[in-house]
Amino acid sequence: MRTLFLTLIAGAFAALTFTAAANADVTSLRGANKLEAPAKMFEKKRVETVTGGIKRSWKLQPPSIPHKIGKERINLEANTCLRCHGAEFYKKEKAPEIGLSHFVDAAGKKQETLNMRRYFCTQCHTTQVGAKPLVPNTF
Repeated sequence: MRTLFLTLIAGAFAALTFTAAANADVTSLRGANKLEAPAKMFEKKRVETVTGGIKRSWKLQPPSIPHKIGKERINLEANTCLRCHGAEFYKKEKAPEIGLSHFVDAAGKKQETLNMRRYFCTQCHTTQVGAKPLVPNTF
């Protein structure tokens, strides 16, 4: 009987605690906006175009993309990055060739074709914008 009573008290306390937490104001990355209110649109930044490429910050950093890529398509059917950076086009387009590491499989064996683990370029390579850092960087 006593165990049942203590269980009921603990359950009531937990229910009240969860109810109070659910009714509390939620603060999030949206700021003071209520969750039901539409988010305010952020200021869009322009992608920087850098002639000659962007210097890497560390030795093995994937190169940053020094041009706009808004019209590029990378999906299972097509990768338009290959039109300029593929082995047969890069010299004509005066663009950097895809790195040799993109032709190595998980076991370290060289392949003749692009490894599908490296197919989605924007997974590692990013464009740059002239935005202020969100947090201080001591790198």
